[in-house]
Amino acid sequence: MLIAKLAFRNLMGAGIRTWLNVFVLSLAFVMIIWVQGFIQGMNKYAMQATIDYEAGGGQFWHKDYDPYDPLTFEDSHAPLSPALAELISRGAATPILVTSGAIFPEGRIQSVVLRGIDPEQQILQLPSAYLSKEDDDVTPALIGAQMAKQTKLRVGDEVTIRWRDVHGTFDANDVRIVQIMNVSAPSVDVGQIWLPLEGLREMLRTPQEASLVVLAEDVSDVPSGNHTWVHRDLNFLLKEITELVRMKSGSSNILYGLLLFMGLLAIFDTQVLAIWRRRKEIGTFMALGMERVKVIGLFTLEGAMHGFLALVVGAIYGIPVLALTFAKGLPMPAMQADFGIALPQSLYPSYGLRLLVGTTLLVLIAVTIVSFLPASKIARLKPTDALRGKTS
Repeated sequence: MLIAKLAFRNLMGAGIRTWLNVFVLSLAFVMIIWVQGFIQGMNKYAMQATIDYEAGGGQFWHKDYDPYDPLTFEDSHAPLSPALAELISRGAATPILVTSGAIFPEGRIQSVVLRGIDPEQQILQLPSAYLSKEDDDVTPALIGAQMAKQTKLRVGDEVTIRWRDVHGTFDANDVRIVQIMNVSAPSVDVGQIWLPLEGLREMLRTPQEASLVVLAEDVSDVPSGNHTWVHRDLNFLLKEITELVRMKSGSSNILYGLLLFMGLLAIFDTQVLAIWRRRKEIGTFMALGMERVKVIGLFTLEGAMHGFLALVVGAIYGIPVLALTFAKGLPMPAMQADFGIALPQSLYPSYGLRLLVGTTLLVLIAVTIVSFLPASKIARLKPTDALRGKTS
């Protein structure tokens, strides 16, 4: 207790030097939590949006289906297996048929992906119910807000689409835009046109076939795959988002490292200077019988207290800032749809217990180690040399 009081008194006696070191450390502490909170919030939102609008609780793909290769779409469809058909019949899954095509808005040609989905499905949070409003002559279609912006199509507009059926015959027809979806997942928006499943099956001449099957999130009896249908779990479907967030988190570590390095370097220099200036004080302590371990502990505790003070100072101005961003969010730029992952209009951070505890321990442990390194030099001092002002 005496050592703690003495260390605190010496720390306060250093004046402005102590508070400058504390402020830099607190800045690193708050910045790590603030930025990591937004990265975790982005990760959480992107994953949930992908699950809601695209991945569901997992998927079954046709063995030749590759969502990044439109050339595979024409051959990547097959009749459903009995196990998948049973899941679909009880509403635990929904089939999707995919093919490549083209549209001709305002006389221009644009490649698109045609996706057929059951209008009555409840697995994905897409407004597929609008596709049940069929006209005798015109097929209904759904597009996303970004797709509408690119093609300049509006609700009620009719546009010509072209496709090729399983026999290699090109055909064309008009579709009417019945709804424009406001979805945050670009993978179901950009370059996509959603049609009624049975209508697309009839167009392609592929009755009872699908390219993929989306499972509900609460399906427990997931059937095993076979030579035609390959199971893709959420770990596989969300892998790209996980890798992107890991990359963003890694690049932000450079900022954390610079801020933390500045604070730790200042504390290291302060400790070295303190030991040099107070060498006679050290000799006096040792001559009066204080053990070397306690002297080392005194100077180490002085440095470590910088970390505790940084936590207090960081909490004073950090908690209001973190609370404000948690409540208001961070507005995203207008080009957020071009980032390649699902992002909201305003990004909200996620401050988990693991983040708070981990950052606190990181700062405290790093400060303690940096404080101990120069203080450990005291172990080699003789009391007589210290009283004479020698430090080596």
